[in-house]
Amino acid sequence: MVKTITTTLAVLVLASSVGRADTLLLAGIQADQPTASARPRAGMSMTAVESTYGAPTDRRSAIGEPPITRWDYPTFSVYFEHDLVVHAVARR
Repeated sequence: MVKTITTTLAVLVLASSVGRADTLLLAGIQADQPTASARPRAGMSMTAVESTYGAPTDRRSAIGEPPITRWDYPTFSVYFEHDLVVHAVARR
C-alpha cells in the first residue's frame, strides 16, 4: 500500500513537470531581422533557392573539396556543398 502511494506520487510529480515549457528571450534580436524560416533550409538545391528567393546579389566561386559556394543576399548568405544548401546565416 505504501509502495503504491509512493509510486503514484512519483508519477504525479514527473507528469506535472512534463507539461511545462519555458520561453527563451534573446537580447539584441530586432524585429526586422530575418527569422530562420525567411532563409533557405539545409538540403535545398541551388535551383530551388534561386526560384524561391530570387537571384543573389553576389555569387562566390566554389572553393575547396568538397566545393563550397557562397551566395549573398541582402539579409542572409547561403553556403552550398556542391549544389545543396548546408547553411544559411543572417547578415549584419
